[in-house]
Amino acid sequence: MSTYKEVKGLSWSITAISNAQWSGASLREVLTEAGINESQSVHIQFEGLDTDPTGAHYGASIPTERALDAKSDVLLAYEMNGEPLPLDHGFPVRVIVPGVIGARQVKWLQKIVASRNESPSHWQQNDYKVVSPSTEWATADFSKIPAVQEAPVQSAICVPRPGEEISNDDGQVTMKGYAWSGGGRAIIRVDVSPDGGNTWIEADLQKEERPLNRAWAWTLWSVNVPIPKDHQGKLTLVCKAVDSSHNGQPEGVNGIWNLRGLLNNSWHKVDVTVQ
Repeated sequence: MSTYKEVKGLSWSITAISNAQWSGASLREVLTEAGINESQSVHIQFEGLDTDPTGAHYGASIPTERALDAKSDVLLAYEMNGEPLPLDHGFPVRVIVPGVIGARQVKWLQKIVASRNESPSHWQQNDYKVVSPSTEWATADFSKIPAVQEAPVQSAICVPRPGEEISNDDGQVTMKGYAWSGGGRAIIRVDVSPDGGNTWIEADLQKEERPLNRAWAWTLWSVNVPIPKDHQGKLTLVCKAVDSSHNGQPEGVNGIWNLRGLLNNSWHKVDVTVQ
């Protein structure tokens, strides 16, 4: 987004996502054992051991409805990929909320609070919220904006890399990447283009069948794309995905730009040169 208009935030590009196998205790079972139900609580707050320069602990919350839903698969995770949770990923225990942005998945967990209110933390109340493209810092009122929970459908090209020189010996380029959507919505199609979006080819998807709205993992995709004859030594490769609710990706960021640069799910484009 910052290439369109300056934002206040880190430039993660396509790397603010990962995929792992998590093991731990069901948050639903822990809350149920503690006697927590939706008549008592609207939000489940999490607090981590990490603090900011003022000494405030990182915190976030999710709706109690999600926390108590057996199909939401929320975990208090203590293993990652069959091994004890690494320190950088939240040892000894962290929250995993599938289909939800990472800001709600608190690491180094020290406290869980069942409350009628959202987490009072800065990161729930004054950050990770998306404003209109026309809103500036002077007019932003974060108290009136809902905190982001589920993420929109998105996709990325991982192969080839930006600026890579590709061979035209066999007249095609191999493209590979990932696609994912929040809320457990499955990826049903990925379209790729070798010419900046003028023509499209459907990619092959590598995925396993999952129950409705429980497709938590990313979907890998690949496709061999013919190199246009009029390439003039360069190509703009593009990908876009569609999820099971038929949500798509916007072509550009002008309609989704926001102050913090959050939830940029516009078409991913990679410029390469042709030998």
